[in-house]
Amino acid sequence: MKKVLHFLHLWFGIGSGIIVFILAVTGCIYAFQLEIQDATQSFRFVEPQKKAFLSPSEFRVIAEKALPNKKIHSVQYADNKTAVVITFFNFDPEYYYLMFANPYTGEIQETRNMDSDFFRFILLGHYYLWLPPTIGQPIAASATLIFVFMLISGLVLWWPKNKAALKQRFKVKWNAQWRRKNYDLHNVLGFYSIPIALIIACTGLIMGFQWFSKSVYWATSGGQTMTQFYEPESKGKPVLDKNTPAIDFLWKKTIAENPTAQTIEMHYPETAKSTIAAVTNPIAGTYYKADYIYYDQYSLKPVPVTHNFGRYHDKITLANKIMRMNYDIHIGAIVGLPGKILAFIISFITASLPVTGFIIWWGRRKKSKKPKVKMGVKKEMVKN
Repeated sequence: MKKVLHFLHLWFGIGSGIIVFILAVTGCIYAFQLEIQDATQSFRFVEPQKKAFLSPSEFRVIAEKALPNKKIHSVQYADNKTAVVITFFNFDPEYYYLMFANPYTGEIQETRNMDSDFFRFILLGHYYLWLPPTIGQPIAASATLIFVFMLISGLVLWWPKNKAALKQRFKVKWNAQWRRKNYDLHNVLGFYSIPIALIIACTGLIMGFQWFSKSVYWATSGGQTMTQFYEPESKGKPVLDKNTPAIDFLWKKTIAENPTAQTIEMHYPETAKSTIAAVTNPIAGTYYKADYIYYDQYSLKPVPVTHNFGRYHDKITLANKIMRMNYDIHIGAIVGLPGKILAFIISFITASLPVTGFIIWWGRRKKSKKPKVKMGVKKEMVKN
């Protein structure tokens, strides 16, 4: 059994190693994206003022004047020290812009084409390996699935035959030769990283494979089928006069109903049938507790949805919570900064495993190619 596992562990590792390395390194870099951006991008912040914020309709006029012929998607408000973030997004033709504006004056502090943003580049590498999504995404997900097998098979191969050998498996022998140290780094670090690495990999698979996501939901919901995300529609009749923008009315309503929300994001209706979405988040930097409320843009009444992205407390079942928490678990944000640090460390170890594993294989390969010395010749060499 171990011989078979060793063979599969070796060749699956060689086949997927470079992809796992890319996924792990990009994961390391992206782990502290928010913290790095806050520390290096001053345009994300403003001086607090004793003034009211501009409304979503006012920001729409300002933003569309600054970036004409682009479709505005949403505007996000935070606290009195943070710039408003206006998003322009479209699939065909594809573009993605973020505009940072002063919430009190509407002054645009920065407009970023996200196609040239460093962290966007890293994220596309992590998701798609910088390939077209239809090609890169299944390759990345398949490599992640192989990595799960590598972790499990690695544990079986690591497991010692007796108690005497067990003591040597938990620590790196730093005073040994470099090949032994490399071997220990691969095995010992791999062993310690298994629990968290499995969690990171499995949460990645939920995002990477629909069949995996549906299977997890089915297993944790007692056999129910997960409802896929869909856009609800507006079907009501106007209740406001033309001088009162519906999105402004709903924005004020959302603020009044969610006084403790750390961010409020209003989504502009894109078509005559679209709803106005209000997203309130009680914990900035995470996503799982956010409330998504869809309003009919004419009647201003909430439009109920059956998928998982509605009100958080309306979808409190175990299966829905797992789906909600999945991304925050994947990046470690579910437990704050300590979780991100842990995710960074495990991702760094994960990136090292294909490297140390390849060195082990290459060293054994070179060793096996050395010419064997016959016994008689060896004796003659000893005499001389």
